[in-house]
Amino acid sequence: MSKPKERSAEDVTADPPVIVERVYDHPTEGDGLRLFVDRLWPRGLRKDAFHFDDWAKDLAPSTELRHWYSHDVAAFSEFRERYVHELDSPTGRRAVARVQELAQGRPIVLLTATKDVSHSHAEVLAEYMLDRL
Repeated sequence: MSKPKERSAEDVTADPPVIVERVYDHPTEGDGLRLFVDRLWPRGLRKDAFHFDDWAKDLAPSTELRHWYSHDVAAFSEFRERYVHELDSPTGRRAVARVQELAQGRPIVLLTATKDVSHSHAEVLAEYMLDRL
């Protein structure tokens, strides 16, 4: 799988189609389609203080998978496989296709509250989407 690029000021004008950011990062003007991809609302974040275009809950891991993984880095490889399997389901494919339609060629910014982004569903989702764009 392709690795999504880390976000920097230069990346706003570059053409990485999928970027991962934390919900607590400040948005950059014109940074593309901003999708919140967590299933649950982040603690301590007011809805009026968070800029996003769509809450794509269908792209988040299932509740069962999220509970199983519980951010255990040692289980990340298996989590990745299970999550990709969920994304390959008809529901997952429809959700990815919907995002591609919404993006209309703009970069896609996947937003998550996860502290360890490199071991998160957002990272896996970005790689999954990069392979399919």
